Amino acid sequence: MAHRPVGVNSSFTFTAGAATTSSAFSVQSSVLRVVAVGGSAHVAIGVTPAATTADYYVPAGDTVTLGLTKASNRVVGITTGTTTIVIVPEGTQVPFAVGDYVTLTATGQSYYDFTHQQVLSIDTSAGFDGYFSTRMTVNYNSSGILTAFSAADASVVVSNKISAYGVGSGTLHFQQVQITGQA
Repeated sequence: MAHRPVGVNSSFTFTAGAATTSSAFSVQSSVLRVVAVGGSAHVAIGVTPAATTADYYVPAGDTVTLGLTKASNRVVGITTGTTTIVIVPEGTQVPFAVGDYVTLTATGQSYYDFTHQQVLSIDTSAGFDGYFSTRMTVNYNSSGILTAFSAADASVVVSNKISAYGVGSGTLHFQQVQITGQA
């Protein structure tokens, strides 16, 4: 099978008997390729993971592919405050659940950008003047932004982290990929 890389390769070191967690990454593919170099590790993927010996085992030098769940949408509006309301287009819905973590990118208005912030609620009101799941409240303080949102290209995507519990010490490399079939 052939892999098509998505995004950039990332890595972090882990030590024996301890959990180490990566920085957040935006989920852009449904497959994460993981390689443990120098030592074996147990790995966990999630919003705030802390791997233990009960998690998926990656032998030193081996490569595994793990599944991810992608979710994203275009952003058409933002209401600033001590929490931030993110608005997606009418006719679509917020593809996230309460408790998910998301990353927002607003091209041309990068002061609206945030990384790995928790979804606190989704407005599911219906009927006349309802929002029909087009608005979510995120635990991000944007109250200092005074410029009106007008980004023509803005998106919000689910984000995760990966954690490694070292059976030995080593480096965990991870890369999102698309599997393109037989090579």
